[in-house]
Amino acid sequence: MLAPRTLPPPQRHYSEVEWQRVRLGLHAMSMEEKWDAWSDGTTLRLSRSWTGYEIYRARFAPDGDGWAVTELQVETDPSRHRDTVNHPGQFVMLVNSLLLDEDDTLEQFQRADRGLRARASLEGLSVGDALGAQFFVPDNREHYRSQTVPDGLWQWTDDTQMAAVLTTHLCEHDEVRQDELARGFAAEFDLYRGYGPGAARLLRRVRDGEDWRQLSSELFGGNGSFGNGAAMRVAPLGAWFADRGTHQVVEQAALSAEITHSHAEGIAGAVAVAVAAALAAADEVPPPVELLTQVIAATPPGAVRDGLMDARDLPDSTRPEDAARLLGNGSATTAADTVPICAWLAIHNLSDFPAAFWATASVGGDIDTNCAIVGGIVSGHLGSAAIPTEWRSAREPLPD
Repeated sequence: MLAPRTLPPPQRHYSEVEWQRVRLGLHAMSMEEKWDAWSDGTTLRLSRSWTGYEIYRARFAPDGDGWAVTELQVETDPSRHRDTVNHPGQFVMLVNSLLLDEDDTLEQFQRADRGLRARASLEGLSVGDALGAQFFVPDNREHYRSQTVPDGLWQWTDDTQMAAVLTTHLCEHDEVRQDELARGFAAEFDLYRGYGPGAARLLRRVRDGEDWRQLSSELFGGNGSFGNGAAMRVAPLGAWFADRGTHQVVEQAALSAEITHSHAEGIAGAVAVAVAAALAAADEVPPPVELLTQVIAATPPGAVRDGLMDARDLPDSTRPEDAARLLGNGSATTAADTVPICAWLAIHNLSDFPAAFWATASVGGDIDTNCAIVGGIVSGHLGSAAIPTEWRSAREPLPD
């Protein structure tokens, strides 16, 4: 372990029979099996099968007629373990599911892990949104030019509000249920958070009991919205479904988008961001060009996909401002003008949250939305611990 942290021993008693099964360990036989477990004497070690990195180390000792954990450590180095499974209860669920074949426990563990990934993504999304929004304030322009953060409480916008509703919805249902999600969006609607006029009208009317399907399809002369609003909120969904496969990410992202953005380009923007977030949150992250290639393959044909292809072809040495001249910077608030540059910026800055933020802010345009998208992808990869503590403290608290 590079950065072990000691955790309180879990309050779990193992019978002698259970201890003998735990001692046998486990060796992953396929890519879908993500953990190895082995013991040397009374110490159990759990490691990621793909990387070999040790994540948990537990020392067992006799406890009455059985055994119990007396010492427990977890890896906290973000390059080896992003903060997804980092408390004693999660360790117990992992041992029970891997070594004691408790299927219900495995599902509990997986669902808890999904929730922690999504909340890490939401943290980065909200910090990007709230800090990015500060640069529309004239008094903060010098901070923008010098790439320093302003003082005071940073209020988040509709980007965070809708992403928080989506994250809570997934924690409750483990899937997108469109009618319930639409009601959730409408219930939390607050005009002063900066909603676009189309979304504001739609959510007011949904709150009054009208059908979102008809309202969404009627926007913009019956074409539906092709704006960036569905893309801005969807990164936590990608992180949630990172262990489910690209097909399910695409399906669920489209369902989440259709409520407010029924145009094919609005949906494509959400799909692209969700797939990028899912790939970034996976245990093994492909290199930038391959990652973008996989995002392109999952994105429906159209302007968003064309922009992603242009982004993939950019040399690694391209400066953010030069990339934005080709790809857009969100100034038009459309998915096609926003998603390609955000995907390119996130994928090329996955290892450093502050660097990703400042590279994104530097291209101007729809700064809060751009930084929300990039922040959600990057923190889903690194974990929320990679966000500077002072930035998280300055951001307005997230909604309950």
